[in-house]
Amino acid sequence: MKLPTDRTVFQNAWVVDNLEAAVKKWVDEMKVGPFFFAEHGPNLTNMTYRGKPSELSMNVAMAQAGGVQIELIEPTTDKPCAYRDTVKPGQSGFHHMCVWTHDIDADTEYFAKLGYEAANLGHAGASRFGYYDTTPFMNCMLEVLEYNPATEALFQKIADAARDWDGTNPARDFASLIG
Repeated sequence: MKLPTDRTVFQNAWVVDNLEAAVKKWVDEMKVGPFFFAEHGPNLTNMTYRGKPSELSMNVAMAQAGGVQIELIEPTTDKPCAYRDTVKPGQSGFHHMCVWTHDIDADTEYFAKLGYEAANLGHAGASRFGYYDTTPFMNCMLEVLEYNPATEALFQKIADAARDWDGTNPARDFASLIG
């Protein structure tokens, strides 16, 4: 298998101090939306932080801007995590780009050989993901998400909602994508 397994960037993400205020700015000033809100924590399992068992929780909002998904993340944990490695509490800032992977174990080994440690690794539902500390190279993290058709289909629904969005109902529940 050729490594890295896939480097098509499909998402840019910011850690924000106030999720609702950040979404409002994206909607009002950038005309991006609608945003789909979700809480993550209980559905994140097998979490590690820099190789040790840990927890991770956050509120997120996702929208589509052209060919790129926009993810806004408000951490809700006091535990050390990839988000707080680069964006301190009370601040907002660019955090990561996200790409698909077809072999997260191989990617983890690949990045380790380059000196980019896995800041967080874990499972989100059926998919595994990792945040690799590429800040010495890119001044941000790189998230690698294990590809599966169900996740891709959910992300496609976000993109479809943005395609003809007329500015109404800018804040939506992520669960509405599943039903």
